[in-house]
Amino acid sequence: MSKRGASPPPGGALIKRPRSGSPAPSTQIAISSSNDEREQALIRTVKRTSSLEAPIISLSGSHSSEILSCRFDPSGQNIAACSADRSVSLWRTYSPNTNYGLIANTHKAPILDLQWSLVSQLMYTVSADHTMNVLDLTTGQRVRKLHAHRGIINSLDRTLAGGAGVELVVTGGDDGTVRIWEGGDDGSKQPVSVYELGCPVTSVCWSADGTSIYAGALDNEIHVIDFRKNEEVYTLMGHTDTPTSLSLSPNGHYLLSPSFSSQTIIHDVRPFSPSPNRVHRVLMGAPAGFENTLLRGAWSKDDGGRRVGVGGADRTVCIWDVESGKVLYKLPGHKGTVTAVDFHPKEPIILTGSKDATLLLGEIEPTIGA
Repeated sequence: MSKRGASPPPGGALIKRPRSGSPAPSTQIAISSSNDEREQALIRTVKRTSSLEAPIISLSGSHSSEILSCRFDPSGQNIAACSADRSVSLWRTYSPNTNYGLIANTHKAPILDLQWSLVSQLMYTVSADHTMNVLDLTTGQRVRKLHAHRGIINSLDRTLAGGAGVELVVTGGDDGTVRIWEGGDDGSKQPVSVYELGCPVTSVCWSADGTSIYAGALDNEIHVIDFRKNEEVYTLMGHTDTPTSLSLSPNGHYLLSPSFSSQTIIHDVRPFSPSPNRVHRVLMGAPAGFENTLLRGAWSKDDGGRRVGVGGADRTVCIWDVESGKVLYKLPGHKGTVTAVDFHPKEPIILTGSKDATLLLGEIEPTIGA
């Protein structure tokens, strides 16, 4: 008696077994398993462009309120997000994408922004409770608490000062000041420098060489401050409403600034700009909405900054090609305003946070914009 053969898979599904020496596993073939004979055919070829387990990954369950900022660490292996629920969540970028840490009760009000330290296992957070905290990521404990401003602190950034390897942190708040602090876990409780801007500061960013600070403010201008002289050297004009965030391109030549007017501007901040008003591109497509949320944009890093991304009140992320100014993608997936965007430092991966209290990881084709 002959052995009975294996039964076919239910529903008419076909399984394509890879041969030895077949193409890289990044190419997957999707085949329909529908009962309709017309759909029993090859659908498409999906080319994977990153090391993520899936093209889109949702990270949820840690926060009970809107996410206000999210960032990859300098290595790209970890993710941090802060929320209006006063906590910071820590995630693995790659499979199994575990939420390996939740740091709570270090602030008494929503945490508005965070930054990974460039030199140690520390993280800086700023809050609506007027304080900046320094967190030790190996223990999950707060190692420094600074009463940094007399009002809500909206933004911070960090840089390495000169060749000494000293980390400096800049903060901007509703008290109208920009303040520079010594980073690390044992710095002074007094600021290194204070600059009075005269109106609430919504966003701050260091220049590539760490000698200048860009500060977006309620007067619709971006003030460029010489850190060494502690004086304003010029302003970047063009916005008709308040800039919501600032992000410097990987080469340090351009500055990305979304605004409440739903207009995103790329400024030329090179020492000698060919444009008198220093406006390199004006981008449209990411609606700011009526909630006056500080939407945080970012530059792609794996391709040297050929793309920028900003979230919007339409629950999507808008990605533009910098050179042409054209919209490349409108990425859906969230159920609320997309408040924060970041790009992976080494791979074509985008990270987004939203008012729906979730994070999304998605891979992008590296050839876009070529």
